Amino acid sequence: MLANPCRCCPHSGSKLQAFTEIVTELLENRHKAPVFSQFVDHQAIVRAWLDRQDIHYQYLDGAPPAKERHKRVNAFQAGEGDIFLISLKGGGSGLNITAADYVIHLALWRITAVEDQASDRARRIGLQRPVTIYQLVSENTIEEQIVALHARKRDLADSLLEGGELSGKLDADALLQLLRADSA
Repeated sequence: MLANPCRCCPHSGSKLQAFTEIVTELLENRHKAPVFSQFVDHQAIVRAWLDRQDIHYQYLDGAPPAKERHKRVNAFQAGEGDIFLISLKGGGSGLNITAADYVIHLALWRITAVEDQASDRARRIGLQRPVTIYQLVSENTIEEQIVALHARKRDLADSLLEGGELSGKLDADALLQLLRADSA
C-alpha cells in the first residue's frame, strides 16, 4: 500500500487498497467496470497499479477529441479491457458503457447529480445485467460527512416531492440549517 501517494486525496493509500481488492474480485468473476474520479493524479496511481498487474484497461480524460473518445468507449464495449478509467472531464456526455455491470467511484464528487450521471453511463438501454455501484469513501473524514449530508438532502428532496411526512415536519430553522451546511 502506498502512503499518501496523491496530494488531492490524503487517504488514497487506503482507497487504493480497497480498489485493488474490489477489482481483483471483479476480474476473477469476469465483471467489467468503469472507474470514475475527478482527480487525474488519482487515476495515474490506479493506472500504475493496473500496469504492474498487467491488467488491460481503457483510459479517458478530458484531452481526447470526440472521435477518440468514441473509439475508446467502443473498444471497452468490444471487450478490450475490463476496467475503464474515466475522469470527470472525460466522462462528459454521450458515453454508453452497457458492457459494465459494476461502477466504482474513487473520489467524492462535489455535485451528486454529476456522480449519478456518471453511474448512469453503465445503466443505459441495451444493458443486460444489473449494475452495482461502489463509492470509496474514507472513514472519519469530511468526505464521509459530505456523503451523509448528501443522503439527508436526497431524503428531504424525495420527501418533499412525494409530499411525505418529513416535508410537514420541517420548519424554517431546519431548512436554513440544511442550506448553511451545503455552503460550508
